[in-house]
Amino acid sequence: MRFAPQHRIYVCFFLFAVSMGALLARMPDLQMALGVDKSELGLTLIGAAIGALISLTFASPIIARLGARTTAFITVLGSSALLASVPWATSAPLVFAILFFEGLLAGALEINLNVEIDRIEAQLGRGVMNRAHGFWSLGFFLTALAASAIRQAGVPMQLHLALTFTAVAIVGTIAIAGMRNAPARDTGEEVKAPLIALPTWGLLPLCGIGIAAFLVEGAGIDWSAIYMRDVFASEPFVGGLGLTLFTFFMAGARLFIDPQVDRFGAHAVASVLLVLAAIGVCAVWAAPHPYVALMGFALMGGGCSAVYPLAVSAAAQRTDRPAHINVAALGQMSFVVFFLAPPLLGFIAEHAGIRTAYLVCLPFIVYALVSIKSLAGRKADPSLPELPERSAT
Repeated sequence: MRFAPQHRIYVCFFLFAVSMGALLARMPDLQMALGVDKSELGLTLIGAAIGALISLTFASPIIARLGARTTAFITVLGSSALLASVPWATSAPLVFAILFFEGLLAGALEINLNVEIDRIEAQLGRGVMNRAHGFWSLGFFLTALAASAIRQAGVPMQLHLALTFTAVAIVGTIAIAGMRNAPARDTGEEVKAPLIALPTWGLLPLCGIGIAAFLVEGAGIDWSAIYMRDVFASEPFVGGLGLTLFTFFMAGARLFIDPQVDRFGAHAVASVLLVLAAIGVCAVWAAPHPYVALMGFALMGGGCSAVYPLAVSAAAQRTDRPAHINVAALGQMSFVVFFLAPPLLGFIAEHAGIRTAYLVCLPFIVYALVSIKSLAGRKADPSLPELPERSAT
């Protein structure tokens, strides 16, 4: 089957989200199977965060040697296989170990796909980074919807995850088999790469932008349903609309915003999105009615949608170090916040109220707005061969 190079990256992002979303949707079942409380479950899930952080720190040289296709095979299919094995684990420590190794693969996947899509952008001369991340959001959104019906039908967790892995393995093999390494940009790729990816002073503003985006995303995905239940005593259907609207608007914005970035520039688009996210946070904080809160969650989802992908593009285009090093360093800071935001916001919600917990996002959004000049406009690399447009057939 013939795919345009960017379409293969889209599929990889989508399949990774499908695998992760399937397990996250079965968290209540996993908790019951392991016989742990919420605190113990949270500590168990940190295994993935630790693995991802280690991978984002040390995996860049390995990825550079393996190449895009081999890395994609290992990370996309391997992470899905490990996630599918979680329901068969009989203890929390074993789940922690499985998720640790899954995190190692997830961190490498993040570096590999983001660097490849940036190089493809350079060949195309137009933006596709946000659309690639949009397929991650779309996969997560569709999986969450499907999982509700699957759980309602009483499908066992083991069968659900096994079928998910089977689908991912088939589609992933087809999509990844024809992947080829995109040529590297000339700007900075020849700089000798350090063995460990750590943020530099010049990268810190981009890290701040990524942290703001992931904090808003964590607040919307992890706490929207609990917010609706605790603040408004909403029925399950209405309470679940917060997450549905958040992920819907996030996916929609990512899928269709790239032409706007090409037309108006990263600075303008990111500024508008961050302002929308701030309005959404304030609406959730002060909402007098459930529907005002739901509007706030929709604005939060759309507002944080393209901010992190734009930061990734800017990091990949920096000339001080190779792209995979800067992307890994940005991912370290951002993913730490993504994994630590739920317990942090939960602690604040427990002691100051869940409305107040959402206000924590505002200072980070303000910092991101101040740092907006660090975002780079997309640059086509004239030294690279032009990539022909080709549709999947």
